[in-house]
Amino acid sequence: MNIATSLSQVISQALNALYSIEQAPSDIVLQETRRDFSGDYTLVVFPYVKQARKSPEAVGQEIGAYVKEHLADVAGFNVIKGFLNFEIADSYWLQFVAENGANSQFGIRKSNPDDAPVVVEYSSPNTNKPLHLGHIRNNLLGWSVSQLLAAAGANVKKVNLVNDRGIHICKSMLAWMRYGNGETPESSGMKGDHLVGKYYVEFDKHYKEEIKQLMESGVEGEQAKKEAPLMVEAQQMLKRWEEGDPEVRALWEKMNGWVYAGFDETYRRLGVGFDKVYYESNTYLLGKELVQKGLDLGVLFRKDDGSVWCDLTGDGLDQKLLLRRDGTSVYMTQDLGTALLRHNDFGAEQLIYVVGNEQDYHFKVLKLILGKLGFPWADKVYHLSYGMVELPNGKMKSREGTVVDADDLIDEMEQTAADMSREHGKNDDLSDDERQHLYHILALGALKYFILKVDPTKNMLFNPAESIDFNGNTGPFIQYTHARIRSIVRKAEGSCRWSVAGGRLNDKERAVIKALHALPDTILAAAAAYSPAMVANYAYDLAKAFNSFYQDTPILRESDDNLRAFRLSLCAFVANALKNTMNILGIEVPERM
Repeated sequence: MNIATSLSQVISQALNALYSIEQAPSDIVLQETRRDFSGDYTLVVFPYVKQARKSPEAVGQEIGAYVKEHLADVAGFNVIKGFLNFEIADSYWLQFVAENGANSQFGIRKSNPDDAPVVVEYSSPNTNKPLHLGHIRNNLLGWSVSQLLAAAGANVKKVNLVNDRGIHICKSMLAWMRYGNGETPESSGMKGDHLVGKYYVEFDKHYKEEIKQLMESGVEGEQAKKEAPLMVEAQQMLKRWEEGDPEVRALWEKMNGWVYAGFDETYRRLGVGFDKVYYESNTYLLGKELVQKGLDLGVLFRKDDGSVWCDLTGDGLDQKLLLRRDGTSVYMTQDLGTALLRHNDFGAEQLIYVVGNEQDYHFKVLKLILGKLGFPWADKVYHLSYGMVELPNGKMKSREGTVVDADDLIDEMEQTAADMSREHGKNDDLSDDERQHLYHILALGALKYFILKVDPTKNMLFNPAESIDFNGNTGPFIQYTHARIRSIVRKAEGSCRWSVAGGRLNDKERAVIKALHALPDTILAAAAAYSPAMVANYAYDLAKAFNSFYQDTPILRESDDNLRAFRLSLCAFVANALKNTMNILGIEVPERM
């Protein structure tokens, strides 16, 4: 039991004994004491003043005295107006280090593989273009949330749904047939996903030209978009695909094969992966079966043109299309099928979809329709909605070719990491292979940390140069702190031992230990909020506390052997905590820099 839990229990007893106020320990709110006050934990006593019929200062004094008498780990207290500040005894913090410092998994809960899993879907790319900066936030967030939930004890399954069919795929296929001249990844030297993306852009260029010509001949704008020959042919190709046309299917398989090879390489470079991959081409038919079930149940209806809809006006939304008039499916169709398949595959405790906030409406509809179809697990669907990533020059558009490709961004980050490392002289004693590995992990650390430190719900502006600074709230700063600690421990040559030093802690030691003490609760709180940002900013605060301790406190130069050993053990504890928290973010920390 940690000290905050013990404090809450004794405060609950004090309220009952002193003022006949009944409040459960879980409802006692403790805060970290402000830096301008003396203490470790603070209780705001104003909520109890009315029932106690005493001044805030008197209530604070009485509760403080009761707690100090009944809880040995409280060394003292002070009251400032309505704030009761408790100072925790050094013996508690020292014992905490002695009991937990050597635990390499401190703060990490072990999951039970027999528990119903939490299924986290992320990535969900379209096979008509390479992964870009927006996909990077999705993949990093999905991977990190999965790691975070696992660290909190959940049995997590990571899945990917590849959108490998639909009109967007047909656009790339048709453009390649028209303008590709048989070009392949081998003949062009391009990654397959980049090659297919090239023809998606090519389709849009020629499509716009056709629209322009139609409008110049007097056709209205919206009608021109529908009547443009390329769009008509793409729609016909989609219908032929759904009918199983051998020629269309063969081209589809070939071009998707190029894309999958490209995706796998990008996933490897990003350090993300999946336990299972689903394909829309395999799930949309199950979705169609559910649409028929909905028609049979009377919860869906067919319009005169043959299209199928769900009326959600009674739920405060609108009517939602599920099948087009030509019988082809839409995204919602396949998502219905995928949800059922995934539930049947895993018997999931929760189905988490990591998808951008532009799809908030889509997932409201998905839950509603699943419920109307009679699935009691519909309320287990959770949309982890996140904000968009923008660059200093604005939004990206795939069809216009203005996206920042993930591969290009990683290359740029690695080059920047190399330049900055050389500038700081941090790799002179490394071999060429060690340098290249260091540049890679610094680049990915900068990229991942910069994206993940932002609350998922917020839009963000990604600045590559700012992300890789070795100072400030960045991944490389934390990575360098870990490398510095590992260097200290190596120089100690085994002098680190898990013993408790005597005497009082200084303020810097206490700050580091308090930060370490907060790790388990931070992980649980972050998991409950699906927020890797809380873990990222915890790691930064811990690194700051350590660097302040390192600057002001002798470690290797400490003459007292016991105190030196204690401080070395504290260093090793911090290094392990940084390694574990950064691992939750998918970031590797170097042993040397």
